[in-house]
Amino acid sequence: MKIFLKNLVVVAAGVAILYGIYFYQVNLRGEVPAAPKTSDNGGNINKPGENLTKMPLKVPDNFKIEIFADKLPGARVMAFDGFGNLWVSRTSAGVVTMLEIKSGKVVSQNDVLRKLNNPHGLAFDPQNSGALYFAQEGKITRIATYSDDKGTKIADLPAGGGHFTRTLKFGPDGRLYVSIGSSCNVCEEKDDRRAAIYSMKPDGSDFKQFASGLRNTVFFDWSYVDGRMWGTDMGRDNLGDNTPPDEINILEEGKNYGWPICYAQNVHDTAFDKKVYIQDPCNGKTPPAIELQAHSAPLGLGFVPEEGWPEEYWYDLIVAFHGSWNRSEPTGYKLMRVKLDAKANFEGLEDFISGWFSQGTALGRPVDVLIQPGGVMYVSDDKAGVIYKINYQGRGN
Repeated sequence: MKIFLKNLVVVAAGVAILYGIYFYQVNLRGEVPAAPKTSDNGGNINKPGENLTKMPLKVPDNFKIEIFADKLPGARVMAFDGFGNLWVSRTSAGVVTMLEIKSGKVVSQNDVLRKLNNPHGLAFDPQNSGALYFAQEGKITRIATYSDDKGTKIADLPAGGGHFTRTLKFGPDGRLYVSIGSSCNVCEEKDDRRAAIYSMKPDGSDFKQFASGLRNTVFFDWSYVDGRMWGTDMGRDNLGDNTPPDEINILEEGKNYGWPICYAQNVHDTAFDKKVYIQDPCNGKTPPAIELQAHSAPLGLGFVPEEGWPEEYWYDLIVAFHGSWNRSEPTGYKLMRVKLDAKANFEGLEDFISGWFSQGTALGRPVDVLIQPGGVMYVSDDKAGVIYKINYQGRGN
């Protein structure tokens, strides 16, 4: 009896092996095996990052990046309206484009505002979602969307010079903020509105300086953790590959952040400022909260919310590095993760998504970052002329 059972087991095993070979030949031969999954310390399964862009991008585990919209050369600032449609300023093209979105897909693209002078900043009034504010190089205009409204100018801005982008955003106080870059690489400005951030009431009145000494703070946002205003800034050129550092500043009313005579941790720029002082001229200036690689050109930034995002990303900043143009070895061209704790203390930097600079060629240059609850992020790219959508895919068990 024992011999019979033993033989029966052997026969069954042989049949199983033969069936396995048959199943492989019929169903699986030629299939590419799936990328291996790894487990974190908590036993969760990490899914390899998914890149659907046809660019050589490195994507972190559990995230997917894809092209959300294309044929948008010069795409810069993004803003969603109350209907869920996405508005995009295309600075080099001189237009503002509205992307009509249905069921999460772009169904049409319309250049709603045309023949503009370097349009950049876009902001919808939080008290009136139909009122769009847009900034051209020399003015701010308010317009009623989905109407025949021709727009109303609410403020004049300085024009001319090297930095012509003007970015808008409503603050928690209900005021409209605008960043105005310097007119030069490094110089003494004659117009106090340059190299500064100003704020105003929604009708343009009470226009006043908020912060100064900011060479080119193209983007800024408010932290939901500490309520403070954070902004990126670019250091001046012609001091070498690694000097001065680019910056992330915590912006406060009345503070001066040092440009044009100070950089980094209040280092006096003696290459520019030849004056002799009794006391250090950088005393009293506000140094950057975080220093970044020089010439990375940090632009858009956004805070990662809790809803729908992995806990290790909560409170962090994602910053778009537009990329260098005057460095012997190019740097930037990526999305950087700025790690912050629950009290907004800086913990370190790491690449989030990289690879837009490949084999000596810039394939894309990230600009604006728009992060939403639910694990969704949008990023504009003014070189590739696209908007990317990034999704958190979650972890399996």
